Amino acid sequence: MYGKKLTGRLLIVILLFALSCAAFGAAKDIVVLFTNDTHCGITDGMGFAGLAAYRDYVASQKNTYVTLVDCGDAVQGDVIGSVSKGHAIIELMNACGYEYAVLGNHEFDYGMIILDQLMDEAKAQYIGCNITYTGSGENMLDGLKPYVIKKYGSVKVAFIGATTPGSIASSTPVYFMEGDRFVYDFKAGNGGRDLYDCIQANVDKARKEGAKYCVLLSHLGDTQDCSPHTSVEVIQNTTGLDAVLDGHSHSVIPCRVIPDKSGKNVLLCSTGTRFANLGRLTITAAGNVSVGLISDYRDKSSSVLAAVDKVKADNDKLLGQPVAVISEALSDSDAAGHRLVRCRETGLGNLIADSSRDHFGADIALMNGGGIRKSLPQGQVTYGSILAVMPFGNTHCMIKATGQQILDALEMTSMFTQKEYFDGKDITGEFGAFLNPSGLKYTIDTSVPSSVKTDSNGMFAGVQGPRRVKDVMVENNGQWAPIDPAASYKVAGTSYTLLESGDGVSVFADCERLADDGILDVEILIEFIKKQDGKLDRYYKPEGRITVE
Repeated sequence: MYGKKLTGRLLIVILLFALSCAAFGAAKDIVVLFTNDTHCGITDGMGFAGLAAYRDYVASQKNTYVTLVDCGDAVQGDVIGSVSKGHAIIELMNACGYEYAVLGNHEFDYGMIILDQLMDEAKAQYIGCNITYTGSGENMLDGLKPYVIKKYGSVKVAFIGATTPGSIASSTPVYFMEGDRFVYDFKAGNGGRDLYDCIQANVDKARKEGAKYCVLLSHLGDTQDCSPHTSVEVIQNTTGLDAVLDGHSHSVIPCRVIPDKSGKNVLLCSTGTRFANLGRLTITAAGNVSVGLISDYRDKSSSVLAAVDKVKADNDKLLGQPVAVISEALSDSDAAGHRLVRCRETGLGNLIADSSRDHFGADIALMNGGGIRKSLPQGQVTYGSILAVMPFGNTHCMIKATGQQILDALEMTSMFTQKEYFDGKDITGEFGAFLNPSGLKYTIDTSVPSSVKTDSNGMFAGVQGPRRVKDVMVENNGQWAPIDPAASYKVAGTSYTLLESGDGVSVFADCERLADDGILDVEILIEFIKKQDGKLDRYYKPEGRITVE
């Protein structure tokens, strides 16, 4: 299929569709390899070393150009990213030879100053047409270009970048603000029209500059929760794109054919997550365009493998520090492996919430499920295993909030919850903002449709109709009583949720700050586990803090 049989090295190659183009082709085939949502999975799947080896193989073929690109969420998602604040991942991406990259929502997780440093260190040019700065200070994304045009022989290919407008809510909202005003605009408004028009304008500019092919590198996603900014909706509302290489939803899309606004077929491809696949876009010398996935490649680049080993060694000493020994795993999932922390109570969520409440002596603690990324395994608990559970480097704080504000937060964060969390194929009703409580319990009545309203940036804008959260009770000295909307409560939790309006939970934005000692979430959890002497029996199963009916 590629001019050479790769016995024992290339397990599966999927090229499902070839789209004939009337335009003249290049003198050589153009191959664009792409990754998305690798989330620090540096040795998962083929990993960086396998990726580099496959890139080198393609580059060695006669009559072939090769370009390597990334579609976002590379620098965050595991302890190696957290400990190095993404710098180690950029080092490995440089070793692999990435040329272009898109900002995913999690590229923003370490803050704008760190992101600016990462972009400066990267050999890849970051692109994104839908992010503009409207402030009066320093634009930390001034190195971002809306698109680039690369010339392959006599043929020009435009790579246009797009980042999900949901980044503001799903990362840390205050990072995008100066004072009380948002100064980074992701073209989120008008029911998706602002994003479509922005991408269209850049496609038109690239075409006028002589681009024969236009490829959108996007971190938009294709699932309903990303609407109206999905990659599919972008294709359907624009013209002039030949292919969209997408990320964000972790979807595995070998090839999907979507008609654009004019009826022309556009190819959509996405690799999944953590090197589950490598994406390949091919523009042949004859002008045919195809996309597909490489599911495994067994060769490894020796130079990149050495770089990976160095990065791992640099972190092992810190990550191996012992904390405790536990007799059962504390899971973020059910027995079948279905992740629950974003839609149901879990013992692990309870443990983390309790650690925050205990640290501050709060009445209530709230832990967002999206901040819990892995289970805590049975046996020895180390700094590294705890950091894998909470890799974002969040600090915790305590605020004074009214009962009504707490009710509004619960209502918003339960807006997607469904009665059944598994439909036979996928988890349903997930929301990163879903709150795991301490000192509080509540019921979600899924027969009541959510009446929560959000603004164009995904921030809480009110409740306009019946509420689905009911029977909210607050614990005091072992006694439970209904929450009082007019009363004030001391509420602990991550600064992400309570101070920074993370996931759009802006209900606490104006609350009085009672404590903010800057201690990392992992340190608070380690402190609590040690205080329990590793005896965490009560957390091996849910306690009935959240009821879904």
